[in-house]
Amino acid sequence: MLTCYDYSTAKLINKAGIDSILVGDSLGNTILGYPNTLPVTLDDMIHHCRAVTRGAPDCLVVCDMPFMSYETGVYDAVVNAGRLMKEGGADAVKLEGGRRVAAQIRAIVEAGIPVQAHIGLTPQSINALGGFKVQGKDAEAAAALLADARAVEAAGAFSVVIECVPAPLAKAITDLLTIPTIGIGAGADCDGQVLVYQDMLGMYSDFVPKFVRQFAQLGEAMTQAFQDYATAVKDRTFPNESEIFTMDASVVEAAVKEFQKGDEV
Repeated sequence: MLTCYDYSTAKLINKAGIDSILVGDSLGNTILGYPNTLPVTLDDMIHHCRAVTRGAPDCLVVCDMPFMSYETGVYDAVVNAGRLMKEGGADAVKLEGGRRVAAQIRAIVEAGIPVQAHIGLTPQSINALGGFKVQGKDAEAAAALLADARAVEAAGAFSVVIECVPAPLAKAITDLLTIPTIGIGAGADCDGQVLVYQDMLGMYSDFVPKFVRQFAQLGEAMTQAFQDYATAVKDRTFPNESEIFTMDASVVEAAVKEFQKGDEV
């Protein structure tokens, strides 16, 4: 699973044979330039999800429910999940939290909308969690995450993202559940993995988490390409003869004369 927020990238991810795309509220950081995901709106998510679904017909497209689109209650959760499906074209929705959102998950599923859960580090709760920290490090916190995992499965979630959790605990959660687990900073024993695509391509440098492996340095390549373009424009080596449209010089001369004639009148 990879994140994606636009049509062109979705086409490339689809072509690569990636199983699933997450239209994540991480677009708040990587696309919109916010310091966190909290300002992202439901309309933002619908806008980007609509673009992604057009470009990735072969991928399972999961769309994040943004902050305060489901916390206010079951009714709001179902209505807003429905909008992501109806207007955004998502195949499923994702929401953060364990036992505290089990009622919302159950209601959304009962409305016929597949739900992916998200436990561990939940970025929408970053203020309550006191920052981006590994979750479940002591026995009590680990037991709470196990309870959260069991609760979201019982509520009907078809899979669960486990973020920033020690690998042995993530394995225990994976072994406990019958639904697939998708890890991000949670070790290799999860059933699948998800990364923000700008992170794994070296395109986003504001913050690089420990768990990110950069599979390419496209950020450096893009910067160099932009610089080369600017140089070629200034040197007038772009465009060259093979990159322009031409016409007979006599036609231009005749057009100039005709223009000048009219200008004199």
